[in-house]
Amino acid sequence: MLRLWGRLSSINVRKVVWAAQELGLSFQRTDAGGQFGIVREPRYLGLNPNGLVPLLEDDGFVLWESNTIVRYLCARHAAGTLYPEDLPTRFIAEQWMDWQQTTLNPAGRHAFLQWVRTPAPQRDAALIAHSVAATEPLLALLDARLAQQPFIAGERFTMADIPVGCEIHRWWALPQERPALPHLERWYQSLLARPGARGVLDQPLS
Repeated sequence: MLRLWGRLSSINVRKVVWAAQELGLSFQRTDAGGQFGIVREPRYLGLNPNGLVPLLEDDGFVLWESNTIVRYLCARHAAGTLYPEDLPTRFIAEQWMDWQQTTLNPAGRHAFLQWVRTPAPQRDAALIAHSVAATEPLLALLDARLAQQPFIAGERFTMADIPVGCEIHRWWALPQERPALPHLERWYQSLLARPGARGVLDQPLS
């Protein structure tokens, strides 16, 4: 059985949970990080010296970094579907997964932290505004991409839709107005309907 460490309030843990559920895999998840601790304990640091979540153990094989774990699970259990065999399609999926982690996530991080994890009297409106200004053009870019095709990498749902979907879930759950993005909305509604996304995209932010 797969073992996963990480609290479900973490966007990076949610990616892995969704991937495992999408693949129909049984797994045991242990809350770790934040108020649950564990990540600074010597045994955990021996497995993941970064002291972060998620951490995956698969029959003695240990892996960290959320998007890498999603790739691994999809490559092992869904080669040709969630993990595209066609190299151009695969690397388009890889490209958008990297974009989620290096571009979209940093842009939206401050708004999330201020709205969800900062007490109201201490919130910094300027930080929120800066985060919104950085994120909205990226969402428009994604909307334009999805105007051309049903899913991130093409005609089918692939591993790329999981991390980007988790990011959109987090952004759209913030208590702020957002511009109309019909293609992004259509795509996101299709993700919400997937059984594998249950318990992930329907979770409140915390």
